[in-house]
Amino acid sequence: MKEQLEKIRQDALQQIESCGDLKILDDLRVKYLGKKGELTAILKQMGGLSAEERPLVGQLANQVRSDLEEKLTNRISSLKADLEEKRLKDEALDVTLPGKKTELGKLHPLTVVMNEVKEIFLGMGFEVVDGPEVETDHYCFEALNMPPHHPARDTQDTFYINDNVLLRTQTSSVQIRTMENRKPPIRIISPGRVYRSDAIDATHSPIFHQIEGLVIDKGITLGDLFGTLELLMKKLYGNDTKIRLRPHHFPYTEPSAEVDLQCFNCGGKGCPMCKGEGYVELLGSGMVHPKVLEGCGIDPEVYSGFAFGIGLERITMGRFNITDMRMLYENDERFLNQF
Repeated sequence: MKEQLEKIRQDALQQIESCGDLKILDDLRVKYLGKKGELTAILKQMGGLSAEERPLVGQLANQVRSDLEEKLTNRISSLKADLEEKRLKDEALDVTLPGKKTELGKLHPLTVVMNEVKEIFLGMGFEVVDGPEVETDHYCFEALNMPPHHPARDTQDTFYINDNVLLRTQTSSVQIRTMENRKPPIRIISPGRVYRSDAIDATHSPIFHQIEGLVIDKGITLGDLFGTLELLMKKLYGNDTKIRLRPHHFPYTEPSAEVDLQCFNCGGKGCPMCKGEGYVELLGSGMVHPKVLEGCGIDPEVYSGFAFGIGLERITMGRFNITDMRMLYENDERFLNQF
């Protein structure tokens, strides 16, 4: 048994000394000193020794255990020190190297104009309201006086998930949700992304942004609508800005009007951008249709209101004299860094 203990000590010390991995060192500790280790197995055989041999073998076994534990401790400390030194060398910083410049981002032109518009309307006492981009047919069309097969739906062809669920074509759905859940007076804007199945060109995109506005109260007139939009445009484009209301038809407003902005490229003289008319079509608006008010539980004999929908991309193009909407989405830094 003494020969076995000596062999264990010799083999273990040799393996510990040559080991360069902490995980393997732990495996060696278990192999030799664990509850089922080789040294423990030898000690379990001491019951078969004579009374004279037992203390001598026990003393040797304790010495072997002590030697192995000391060797393991020293080797682990040595390996940890080597690893720490290597880590420090690998992570060393050369303070003589030039620093890396941190590029600071900036707001996208669409975000800049969106924030400006929000601030203008907040200053006029409006509230900013949000709503879901995935809508039902009811909120997107039927509640806006466009029942199934209404011809106005053709101009707002969008992306359907099923027969009743679709991506919203306008944020007017938020106006309906607001009127269903609040009592007048109501004064809100509802900005957000909308989706239409449009071919991409200089003025169209299947994904774009709208800012819808709604005011419901007693005694609201078309003059209030004109004054609100005129103030908005003057704040955005300057005090010399002129707008005009042109009769139009929308199913959800009556009367309805297109709002045109004096061409920012030619100042109203006529140019290719405004097709020689001196004005650029900007947004749709009108007085909220009585059927829409009734459908939301608001008495049209007591209350009236106006609504409008502004294309964020269109006013951004006018704000920064951009001639192609696609430039707003291409993420070309040469373009974006101008703003």
